[in-house]
Amino acid sequence: MTSAAEAVRLVALLLTGAALLAAVGALLSTRRPALALGIGLDLLLAAGLLRLATAPSWRQIAATAAIVALRHLIGRGLRAGAPVWRRPGPRSAARTPPPPAAGRSGSPARR
Repeated sequence: MTSAAEAVRLVALLLTGAALLAAVGALLSTRRPALALGIGLDLLLAAGLLRLATAPSWRQIAATAAIVALRHLIGRGLRAGAPVWRRPGPRSAARTPPPPAAGRSGSPARR
C-alpha cells in the first residue's frame, strides 16, 4: 500500500472516531436522539466514502451502500415518528396566544 493510501485510511479511521464522539456529544447536549443519530451516520458515511478513495473492494462498496441505505431508512423513520421524539419546550409555549388581560375587554373603559 502506498503512503497516500495509508494516510487516507488513517483519516477515515479518525473520522469514524469523530463520528462516534460527535454523535454522543450531540445526544448529551441536545437530548435529541434523532439529531445525534443523523450526525453520527452522516460522518460514518463520509468515512466510508473516504475509504472508497483508495483501491475499493466489493466489501467496502457494500459497506458504504449499507450505510447509505440505513441513513435513508432511519431518517425517514425518524421523520415519520417525529412527534414521539419531541418534548414540550419553550417553543410550544410561544405558539399559544396569551390570555386576555383582566379588566380589558376591548371597549373603552367607563369613568
